[in-house]
Amino acid sequence: MSLRYSFSKNQIEVGLDEAGRGCLAGPVYAAAVILNPDIEIEGLNDSKKLSEKERYRLEEEIKDCAEYFAIEMCDNSEIDEMNILKASIRAMHRCLDSINSKFQLILVDGNQFYNYFDIPFKTIIKGDSKFASIAAASILAKCARDRYMESIHSEFAVYNWRKNKGYPTFEHRKAIREFGSCSYHRKSFKLLPDSQLDIF
Repeated sequence: MSLRYSFSKNQIEVGLDEAGRGCLAGPVYAAAVILNPDIEIEGLNDSKKLSEKERYRLEEEIKDCAEYFAIEMCDNSEIDEMNILKASIRAMHRCLDSINSKFQLILVDGNQFYNYFDIPFKTIIKGDSKFASIAAASILAKCARDRYMESIHSEFAVYNWRKNKGYPTFEHRKAIREFGSCSYHRKSFKLLPDSQLDIF
């Protein structure tokens, strides 16, 4: 299925998505993108359906071709303070605050969002595989978050965030079991399952 470049024909639309919501460590990132309607970006897709090489190539093209874009985050302490849903939406709102443009419709991946002033919004399940602006936002958020997790890898190399990016992989949870958690872990998350058998 090809991506749609607009939800409505006569409004300036901004696409929103996040990355890192299901991780055990690190921030949740969000991105907002207003695409140039006259430029089609070849290969644009949901970030989860792309290889790392494809994501980084498209990241540069999106930044070069988009009318506007913004990338923001909420760190793990904010996630613990307000919960992951609210932190994800807070990061999205920060993106909208940062965009130097008047937009008339907000397209959001998923099924939950909070009002942003009086601007109408549409929540779209699997929106990153349906609308180009959301797909572009998913790529920017994912690339930014992956780069951040790689940058802090050396501080706590035992968790191998350079590879797992903080997601609840076998390797990551095994390291938490052995070494405990650190300052980047989300204390409000269940870092380990109840049974050790669920890890090993």
